[in-house]
Amino acid sequence: MTSALNKKLWRDLWRMRGQVLAIGLIMASGIGVLVMGLSTVEALDETARAYYERYRFAHVFARVKRAPTRLLADIAALPGVQTVEGRVVEGAILDIEGFNEPVVGQLVSLPSLTTSRLNLLMLRSGRMPAANSDDEVLISEPFARAQSLYAGDTIKAVLNGTWRELRVVGTALSPEFVYAIGPGALMPDDRRFGVLWLPELALQAAFDLEGAFNDVSVSLLRGARTQDVIEAMDRILDRYGGIGAYERADQLSNWFLMNEIKQLRTLSRILPTVFLLVAAFLTNMVLARLIALERSEIGLLKAFGYTRGQIAWQYTKFVLAIGAFGVVLGWVAGYWLGWYETNLYGEFYHFPFLLYRPAPTAFVIAALIGFGAALLGALRTVYSAASLPPAESMRPPAPPMFRQLGIARYAFAQRLEQLTRIIIRQVWRWPVRTLTTCGGIAMAVAVLITSFQWLDAIDHMVDVYFRQAQSQDVTMIFAEPRSIEVAHDVARLPGVRVVEPMRVVPAKLRYGWREQRESLQALPMQQRLYRVYDSNGKALTLPPQGLMISSMLAEMLQVEIGDRVTVEILEGRREVLQIPVAGTFETYIGSPAYIEERALARLLRESQTVSAMHLRVDSLQLPALLAELKTLPRLSAVSLRAANIQMFDETMARTLMIFVSFFIVFSGALSVGVTYNAARIALSERGREFATLRVLGFTRAEISYLLLGEIALLAALALPLGCFIGRMLARLIVAGFKTELYRVPFVLDGSSYAWAMIITIASAALSAVLVRRRLDRLDLIAVLKTRE
Repeated sequence: MTSALNKKLWRDLWRMRGQVLAIGLIMASGIGVLVMGLSTVEALDETARAYYERYRFAHVFARVKRAPTRLLADIAALPGVQTVEGRVVEGAILDIEGFNEPVVGQLVSLPSLTTSRLNLLMLRSGRMPAANSDDEVLISEPFARAQSLYAGDTIKAVLNGTWRELRVVGTALSPEFVYAIGPGALMPDDRRFGVLWLPELALQAAFDLEGAFNDVSVSLLRGARTQDVIEAMDRILDRYGGIGAYERADQLSNWFLMNEIKQLRTLSRILPTVFLLVAAFLTNMVLARLIALERSEIGLLKAFGYTRGQIAWQYTKFVLAIGAFGVVLGWVAGYWLGWYETNLYGEFYHFPFLLYRPAPTAFVIAALIGFGAALLGALRTVYSAASLPPAESMRPPAPPMFRQLGIARYAFAQRLEQLTRIIIRQVWRWPVRTLTTCGGIAMAVAVLITSFQWLDAIDHMVDVYFRQAQSQDVTMIFAEPRSIEVAHDVARLPGVRVVEPMRVVPAKLRYGWREQRESLQALPMQQRLYRVYDSNGKALTLPPQGLMISSMLAEMLQVEIGDRVTVEILEGRREVLQIPVAGTFETYIGSPAYIEERALARLLRESQTVSAMHLRVDSLQLPALLAELKTLPRLSAVSLRAANIQMFDETMARTLMIFVSFFIVFSGALSVGVTYNAARIALSERGREFATLRVLGFTRAEISYLLLGEIALLAALALPLGCFIGRMLARLIVAGFKTELYRVPFVLDGSSYAWAMIITIASAALSAVLVRRRLDRLDLIAVLKTRE
């Protein structure tokens, strides 16, 4: 008996192979996205942990003005501290032959007498600089690749006001600079920012730090309390100009990487749900109609002694077979996509190796969810099949009660030709079927809209953050705060038309038990170049007193307007201030805190100083200005707004277009699967009706119009529903991607809706072509001989 049922199972699967393939593709899309997300997160997380462990990435970091090397022994004696290493870390302006713009370099010292104990380098080419050399340098591999620098090439640099010529001897990678980003930048730009490692003695001599350090890294023993070590290090380094120790989670490169992993986790949870829900709907729809067509067979099986459990298991195996096809295909697609995505991230995050070896967990979770979705969709239908009494199932189902449709009373309905009225009547009389098909097509539209929303959001972010909020062409960042009088000297540089000062002060902001490390940015009350700009499109005037903070920072500190925030300044006299929150604003990037420049000077009890200058420049004289900036002695960085926009566009456009392309393919599969299933099942149910109409003289075009017109009507009804669902789904994803790093705005242009609908209509048209071919090959004699 079991063998007979198995034969029937395989015949049913082969007979309905089109529907099985369509459902399997939808399920595979969801499982593929799920496996891709989980495996990529796992790969990035495992690669980062392995890289950090093998190359001894520190747990705690601290910057200091100047501290004697004897303090390292005091730090090493702290409870929980395992290893301590002091270094010299400074910024410099580099001049690369053949590249007109100033390049920002971060100089890091290498121990002269011993090998590094923390933040080890992986030598990628060449050799390490000689310990007694004063001109040999090791450079970061991405920087060398972007600038086409090789061993033996030279780089000119301004070290503490002195021109030096440095000779490249090799390239390396470091766990500190997995995400190498320059001052004031949002994206890595390997052409304009590079890391250079020099011998310790050479760098100490260049910056007058003999026998001293200005940067310290610490690794901790297992179980040590990080916060206790940070507080103890702050006490030791306080009198030497320490600006506050911080843990690995706040280290810039690691912070960017962990935010990316967090967002990937969000993506891997939301989008697969859409595909798997639609697969569940389709499984239910296909199985329900299969059971409706096989009522008499079910009755015969029961009459021959098959039990209710055997009948239920028969149709459950049908569902499991579809699920198995989708799961295996999804596993293969997810593995490949995960490998591709991991390598894509490897281009932005500079790892010396990538560990893509997905654990079975991701595949098991995906399989359980896939089979669960299929079984959930078929549960009610399987139960109804098993519960049919033999006598009742032997009879054909009662035809639906004929009644005149409500819309038939209206004049416009009377003017419709007969075939169109048949289509409307068919859609109206099967509301569950109609809603299921519309829902599936709507989900395809929704996924496309959520994909295109990312493109719209990034365009909006670039427009607001770079074009509306910022009008400067160049930003100069000084190595040390300078008197406000330097603005007059800067104004005399070639091509400078407008100068706007900016003061940045490192600080800790506390409210109650909550604390955030965030620099205070002091600007003029009314800014001309670098504006405090609300995401609603409004440039804000800074209050004469108090802080203007982003809504993200207000949320993290749980403060409201009028609350007084404790601000601990991490430089100079390390003032501890009580400053009220005067206002909040919404921004997409970071969590900044602004204060009026004169108000900050009063609070710090100092004359007005600047740490950066924003410049508007005559474009014709920009090359002359850049050449001049390369020679200025006290600059640590130069940032060009045009270069930042270009890099942001290139990086985001490349990654987003890849992801959007993925989801266009997935959504196309979703739309094809839903429409093909609906049309094929309608054809199998109404084959006798269509054959009868053909015998009565209706043409193939008219019969096709009856079948495909119904699908077209359902697709037309689904498009606005899909736009609504897509809008809600996009809001959900935007909320899930909210991090300290950036918030994705909810922006949807009309063109995104249009493209989503066009792609869905094209997918539905492809399904219609496939079904039309089957309709044209309909065997009229065989269909009409079939018993009712």
